[in-house]
Amino acid sequence: VQLQASGGGLVQPGGSLRLSCTASGLAFNSYAIGWFRQAPGKEREGVSYIKISDNTSAYANSVKGRFTISRDTATNTVHLQMSNLKPEDTAVYYCAAQRAGRSSYEIWGQETLVTVSS
Repeated sequence: VQLQASGGGLVQPGGSLRLSCTASGLAFNSYAIGWFRQAPGKEREGVSYIKISDNTSAYANSVKGRFTISRDTATNTVHLQMSNLKPEDTAVYYCAAQRAGRSSYEIWGQETLVTVSS
């Protein structure tokens, strides 16, 4: 069971990036996939999640209107499209999987670094 995150990088303020999280070894439709981030000196925060079975999604207030989460069931991938990026979006980003009916995220992917700087 594995989550593979990718897509981080350096971008200027106002720019865009797309993060991807590809799952393997799990029943993709039985999970919700969440994106989290942790900035230097700050606690980890939830950014967005999507429930694979019915495409329900939610966003943190700090990213609402700028980030869009989507899923591709053909490739077991969740994308996080990030637009109008701000320096405060700089963080390491993680994806995680939560099985339906469970109360916590059980599977975590590796980090991908997003740096927003001019």
